Amino acid sequence: MSALVAVRFLHFCVVLLVFGALLFRPLLLGEPRQQARMRQWLDPLLCLLAGIGLITAVAWLMLTTADMTGNWQSALQGDMIMKVLTQTFFGKAWFVHLFASLVLLMCLRIPLRLPPWLPMGLSTVQLATLAPVGHAAMLSGLPGMLLILNQLVHLLCVAGWMGALLLLIFVQARPNGYDLRGTLLRFSRYGLMLVAGIIVTGLINVRVLTGALWPTPLTGGFALVLAVKASLVICMLLLALFNRAALNNQRIALNTLRQTVLVEWLCGLAAIAAVSLLGTLSPVPLV
Repeated sequence: MSALVAVRFLHFCVVLLVFGALLFRPLLLGEPRQQARMRQWLDPLLCLLAGIGLITAVAWLMLTTADMTGNWQSALQGDMIMKVLTQTFFGKAWFVHLFASLVLLMCLRIPLRLPPWLPMGLSTVQLATLAPVGHAAMLSGLPGMLLILNQLVHLLCVAGWMGALLLLIFVQARPNGYDLRGTLLRFSRYGLMLVAGIIVTGLINVRVLTGALWPTPLTGGFALVLAVKASLVICMLLLALFNRAALNNQRIALNTLRQTVLVEWLCGLAAIAAVSLLGTLSPVPLV
């Protein structure tokens, strides 16, 4: 179980960061010259993250196979893995996920100037196929489809926030040639919409999965981890509001801004770790 949580955490991180960085690079860095400069030192990182994403996607499949069969040896048996891929809902979604992960890595690795929509589209498919493999698959029919759609919007918002913060960290590390204040103000406008999406879709997930506005008992495993995640998101929101207010008043030092953005990003990683654990816990008490 701990191995699956670790793999889920690492995989969620890389998939969310790649999508968010690809999405917000043209939105935050409007000038082609700035985008070209960012590509020189961001693209190798995205390629590395995509490689880690493919490796962890395979590991996730193997660990899930072992979990489904109750036998760790089945994680190394090709016939059992194929059964999971072809005969389970998770496997069918994960087959598409693996294909998108592989082709995305190839696109980022090939030293050719590909149309930007291609890696962006593959990253979107990769992110979309994460939505139905967790608690969102608990329901069937139309309610299940709506819950998966809600989870997809939740993941898109989280990915956008985390990827944009990664870009800001890169810009702040080498601010020469960038309009730092303008970039941060543009992000703050998008950030408000992303935060609203995260909160609304998160509350919908909790309400549908638990049947209440907050799971009970409050000290139960799922409720406790969810409280940690919510606290981290609130910390990120407060840091974002602080940065926006300071930028509007033009009274914040660059070093302070760099530290608050980094702390906000680290809180986001911790929240993803909580999500990775939540996916392995039952949202309602087992009777």
